[in-house]
Amino acid sequence: MSDFFSSGWGIYIAVVSGVGIIWCLYLLFSQRKTNVTYEADGSVADTGHVWDEDLRELNNPLPRWWMWMFMLSCFFAIGYLVLYPGMGSYQGTLGYTTTGAHEASVTQANQQLKPIYAKYMELDVKQVAADPQAREMGQRLFLNYCAQCHGSDAGGSKGYPNLADQDWLYGGEPDNIKTTLIAGRAGVMPAFKHLEGTQIPDVANYVRSLSGLAADQLKSARGAEVFKTNCAACHGGDGKGNIAMGAPNLTDRVWLYGGSEAAIVETLNKGRNGKMPAHESILTPEKIHLLAAYVWSLSNVKDKAINKASN
Repeated sequence: MSDFFSSGWGIYIAVVSGVGIIWCLYLLFSQRKTNVTYEADGSVADTGHVWDEDLRELNNPLPRWWMWMFMLSCFFAIGYLVLYPGMGSYQGTLGYTTTGAHEASVTQANQQLKPIYAKYMELDVKQVAADPQAREMGQRLFLNYCAQCHGSDAGGSKGYPNLADQDWLYGGEPDNIKTTLIAGRAGVMPAFKHLEGTQIPDVANYVRSLSGLAADQLKSARGAEVFKTNCAACHGGDGKGNIAMGAPNLTDRVWLYGGSEAAIVETLNKGRNGKMPAHESILTPEKIHLLAAYVWSLSNVKDKAINKASN
């Protein structure tokens, strides 16, 4: 019922379910004593409906076996709705929830897999990354939990970082990657609506010039002062970023939201909010260890040939 905003929906569903079962029982009992009308020759009279010249609709009472099966189905439905959730917000006497069943299943699976993962917990991330079997296990974890945002090849997309290059917002060392997986990240680029006139286009051109992209020299010169006043606190005076804050390096050609002047202007005008969800409650420490090793291997130069062989 979490998808509904009012408790009235729970009452509505409970009423519909209860009235539906009661109506079925009423219909059954009201029809069980239907009298059969016979013709003079002893045959059962029809209802007057005839199809295909001689196909007559009769009005015989329900067979006893069918009636009992129908009644048992209704009683089963009542018993089920007493024991299990189904009557709106009523939880059922057994306290069953699909969430609880899922969590129990995950816990059981994690316990069964723990011995398989245990040997890798004794190794550091770089050692695990050198093991082809461990990397393959990490890749499967990545495809299950990370590929939806970063892509199956970890190449990322607009707003989702490429994990296979050397550019890291929060650092590419094993401990940085583990921290990201465990606690998540929340990257906020504020909107600079207080800038006036040509200041935003000016600083956009300056930022482009930092990475060697084509830029208007006059605008770039004016934008340098705007940058020092408004942007250097996070990105640094040289524009090389700050992994402690997740502020990107603006001097390379890696752009999370696009490096065109229009894209940078949009970023300055509207700001950006990047959210990497925490996986501590989703993945066990063993899985995080393996996943961190796989992600680290993707961007580690000396392991690129190994990764290609394992993919």
